[in-house]
Amino acid sequence: MCGIVGIVGVGAVNQRLYDALTVLQHRGQDAAGITTCGEGELYVRKGSGLVRDVFQQHHMLELKGNVGIGHVRYPTAGCDSASEAQPFYVNAPYGICLGHNGNLTNATELAEILIREDRRHLNTTSDSEVLLNVFASELQRVGTARVTPADVFAALTAVYRRCRGGYAVVAMIIGHGILGFRDPNGIRPLVLGERSTARGTEWMLASESVALDALSFRLVRDVTPGEAVFIDEQGRLHTQQCVATPRHTPCIFEYVYFARPDSKIDNISVYRARMRMGDRLADKILRERPRHDIDVVIPVPDTSRTSALQLAQRLSVKYREGFIKNRYIGRTFIMPGQDEREKSVRRKLNAIDLEFRGKTVLLIDDSIVRGTTSAQIIELAREAGAKKVYFASAAPPVRFPNVYGIDMPAASELVASGRTVEEVARLIGADWLVYQDLTDLIAACKHEDARIEEFDTSCFSGEYVTGDVTPEYLGRLQLERSDAAKHARRERHGKLKVVRGS
Repeated sequence: MCGIVGIVGVGAVNQRLYDALTVLQHRGQDAAGITTCGEGELYVRKGSGLVRDVFQQHHMLELKGNVGIGHVRYPTAGCDSASEAQPFYVNAPYGICLGHNGNLTNATELAEILIREDRRHLNTTSDSEVLLNVFASELQRVGTARVTPADVFAALTAVYRRCRGGYAVVAMIIGHGILGFRDPNGIRPLVLGERSTARGTEWMLASESVALDALSFRLVRDVTPGEAVFIDEQGRLHTQQCVATPRHTPCIFEYVYFARPDSKIDNISVYRARMRMGDRLADKILRERPRHDIDVVIPVPDTSRTSALQLAQRLSVKYREGFIKNRYIGRTFIMPGQDEREKSVRRKLNAIDLEFRGKTVLLIDDSIVRGTTSAQIIELAREAGAKKVYFASAAPPVRFPNVYGIDMPAASELVASGRTVEEVARLIGADWLVYQDLTDLIAACKHEDARIEEFDTSCFSGEYVTGDVTPEYLGRLQLERSDAAKHARRERHGKLKVVRGS
């Protein structure tokens, strides 16, 4: 999962791109990058780390121009070093930079065709570079000396024919403008914003509406599935539906965990969805244990707070903040390896023992993925003196790999895969474990004004909306994207650096 932003302004956009990326930092903490364009010149700064670490004052001064895009990266396969920091760049045609959120399910096949038939060179194993080169190749086929919106849309129509998976993209065609597009299923989010100034209209594309809010842009709408949005350097907006029959199935895990609660995605308030998750989960607890002995409800900070507060009110049980979070430790789930995730939990959370001592505690988390974090949190609660520790997940059991850009690819790493709820409870050390039902999660996220009839729920249901995910593909992903595979790649990368530096 990554965060993307693009701005066409009437003044310098460097600071606003930086500010937008800091607001989207929760979507990726591995690397960050900004490219801008001014008077036909390209300016680039990217590197590993948080936004605040990658960009210093002298970097910002060098990012000139009224047009630019930015990216924060979340580590997945093929993204284990600074060389894969985005935006990516190709020189021909015109000069194109691209930032991508998601995952192409046919990236391997596309890479082979790009090298063999399109005669293009790939520097990395990243599917984002594949996507960039597919677009560049198609634009070269249709483009003229001065690219037009019609050229862009024609190229994009061909990209949609070739690329499969879940993706949201911002791209900058140097000297021409900014392009945004979203996969035909709308799995990954992308919103369009506008701001009127005395000097003219400014446009912005971003992963979440909260980035628009932070920069005082008005949310115009979500980019629709299979739609291309092109904003030229004069600030003129051009749009075209490039896929005739899209199927709108946004990723439900955005509402569970990834998105900020103050965002709106596909006209659905993430905050309201999480409130309804708490209501639905409380109703299930009351059905299963009408005479429960819960003394206090405590959230696992931060994403479960909204659901936990609503659940506590529904159960008429005290809500307490029992864990204090070190805000200088990143989001545990999106750390690049199991070792890092395990080490970070105790550095990240500290229990307030007076909220636990002698009590039956219900801990609420947004989801349980690998289970290691949940087990350590339960252990913290017991060390703080809890009499009993119950655990509730605002999401259903995660039993299947996600192939659309979320780093939970290997079924062997998912604690709920092939196990009953009771077996998971024993593994994480809970006295009782309750999961949200999938039907309740879907109902919690639905909203009549959003007109969303279905979601991508593949990590819960095993049903992949793109229809091209086979057992062979999942087997290959397990080999490529497991923590063991990532560790092996980091080892190889480290050895290569030693050889090059010797």
